[in-house]
Amino acid sequence: MLGWKIPTLEENTNTMRLILFSAVMLLIGCQGPMTKQQNSEPEKAFGIVIHGGAGTILRKNMTPEMDKAYREILQTAVATGHAILAAGGTSTEAVEKTIHVMENSPLFNAGKGAVLNAEGEVELDASFMDGAQLDAGAIAGARTIKNPISAAIRVMNDSPHVMLSGAGADQFAAQQGLAQEEADYFLTERRKKALERVQAEEAAANQTSAALLSSAFLQQQRIGTVGCVALDKMGNLAAGTSTGGMTNKKWNRIGDAPIIGAGTYANNASCGISATGWGEYFIRSVVAHDIAALVAYKGLSIQEAAHEVIHGKVAKLGGDGGVVGLDNQGNVAMEMNTPGMYRAHMDAQGKLTVKIYRDE
Repeated sequence: MLGWKIPTLEENTNTMRLILFSAVMLLIGCQGPMTKQQNSEPEKAFGIVIHGGAGTILRKNMTPEMDKAYREILQTAVATGHAILAAGGTSTEAVEKTIHVMENSPLFNAGKGAVLNAEGEVELDASFMDGAQLDAGAIAGARTIKNPISAAIRVMNDSPHVMLSGAGADQFAAQQGLAQEEADYFLTERRKKALERVQAEEAAANQTSAALLSSAFLQQQRIGTVGCVALDKMGNLAAGTSTGGMTNKKWNRIGDAPIIGAGTYANNASCGISATGWGEYFIRSVVAHDIAALVAYKGLSIQEAAHEVIHGKVAKLGGDGGVVGLDNQGNVAMEMNTPGMYRAHMDAQGKLTVKIYRDE
């Protein structure tokens, strides 16, 4: 007998553990240390872009105080949505909260700062579209909804319809528990004076608003529509637009802002767009959808598509205005055929762009 003994089960198990541990350590040593790139997922693209209206916005007509005020509110608005996206929030929430900032400011032609119709009242329009399922909602001609963009989202989520108008839109928003305001909330001194001037010009010329559309002052009363497009970390696009329309408008006129495909469009397969400008031309040109179609079907970049539609289509018809948009990779477009457009953008890295004039 040589004194050799058969290993016990426990001894065999310990030996196998030692062999496996050694093999794992050897494998790790051969591969080298894991880099940060290997140890974490790459940053997903996200971003947000907004506008506050396009038109004849000239430096010579803008005081330093007004220039500063617009830039500050644009920065506040875009940063509001960006913070939501950076924290992993949805593009829907980012668009809604961002537009709230502008609807609550008297500087823009939306919500509190909306222009007045021929009867001296507001008629509020808004639309929203979700690029994931192509869901959409809109309201037109509302008079008591504090934040019309929220009503558009509720129409999308909590009704079987896409668009509600007039008293019905107000009633629906109230039933949904959305904030309501009396007429005085919307009646700012700036908009009252603008209406008085337009109606004085109309009376002096013995013409209707249609004949006065070429008036430089009246054209200025279309400026201020607000809009937002956001891309969240889940890859979902959303777009929203809100406006008070046109000063001295008659017959319950409705522009492009509440019309899906004209003033607002979003599709995860291509891009999201919010438009601002002379609504009749944007409706006829189906601007927002046309840009998305050029991206989807012709493979144009969002910037190329926006330029083609705004300059090659709308302008040739005689219309003016602009758009902001993001594609599904976070690339941005802020295009206009006017001297200016209030606009701002923030990308995934937090880079901020705020501009007013076309030549910035």
